Amino acid sequence: MSRLLATSLAAVALVVTTAGLASAQTQSTAPSMHGGTKLSFPATLGGATFDRSVNYAAPPANNPGQGIAYYYSTPKRLTVSVQVFDLGRRVPAGSENPTVTGQFNNEVTSAEQQFKFAGYTQFQKPSVPSTCTYGAISFRCVTYSGVTQGNQRVFSKLLLTGFRENFIKIRVDWSQAHQQTAADADAALQAFVPALMR
Repeated sequence: MSRLLATSLAAVALVVTTAGLASAQTQSTAPSMHGGTKLSFPATLGGATFDRSVNYAAPPANNPGQGIAYYYSTPKRLTVSVQVFDLGRRVPAGSENPTVTGQFNNEVTSAEQQFKFAGYTQFQKPSVPSTCTYGAISFRCVTYSGVTQGNQRVFSKLLLTGFRENFIKIRVDWSQAHQQTAADADAALQAFVPALMR
């Protein structure tokens, strides 16, 4: 494997790590339908293919408040992850309430810390997050990036909203090294999110 490819894969592996978790991710079996939200996670969703899930309520994490994360791959090799969690409380609906706003800020801070911990430099994000709408659902959103040790920029677009008393965190990750673009990421979200949130 080339050093560039290895570095790119390491970068993508970093950005798919769920923010704020101290324990290492372990693949585990999760139901294909989330009981609380009734969201379905089939083998194919919005053109993306299911890769794996992590159930944080199960061992070794044993942290029910962190919920379940589902990972998908798009035909252009972008990673789309969805985490459904409640942190042990009821989450108000929508993207503009203080509960979602506070958690969104925590997620961005955690992402920046993870980039620095991995040795990435030049972390960039807009000073003010946006509101993004996919289908009928609005999310608080931001795109951030960093530069790997191989001098390649990796990107993530983070979306967060409250839905059926849970946080729904969706993230798409892409890399300069794979000739992937923000337009590719947005096209993936335009197909994936409405298929998920119907």
